[in-house]
Amino acid sequence: MKVKIIAVGKVKKKFFSQGIAEYAQRLRPFCDFQIIEVKDEQAPESLSPKEMAQVKEIEGERILRQVKADDYILALEISGQEWTSEHLAQQLQELSTYGHSQFTFIIGGSLGLSPAVLKRAQRQLSFGRFTLPHQLMRLVLTEQIYRSFMINAGRPYHK
Repeated sequence: MKVKIIAVGKVKKKFFSQGIAEYAQRLRPFCDFQIIEVKDEQAPESLSPKEMAQVKEIEGERILRQVKADDYILALEISGQEWTSEHLAQQLQELSTYGHSQFTFIIGGSLGLSPAVLKRAQRQLSFGRFTLPHQLMRLVLTEQIYRSFMINAGRPYHK
């Protein structure tokens, strides 16, 4: 199984990078895990709605260039479905049973994801109504992917 995260921007804080690297290492026995960073578009604080849409479109094009035709896409979107860790684990297991072996999670930029990316996604997931820094979200997502594998393996980590 292949699992990748496509994320806009770079992780700049060492403690986030260390946490992500720790979970990526733990994932090695379970899957081929990869994180792909795409360049974020410079966006000043005050943008018009048109300018916001342009930024999301540019970042969306960069994201979609990294997506393969057979990737099963799970886009992180604040208005998406909220799942438990157990439900994520169950979904990954069921989907892999029915022929999906490449899962791609997408974390957008500070303005969110473009309509094109959301349209390409098979699922839209939300980690709740909180706004989290994207670097932290990458760490949380990597941990939840690891937790899913541990749940599916029947190991006690998830409790």
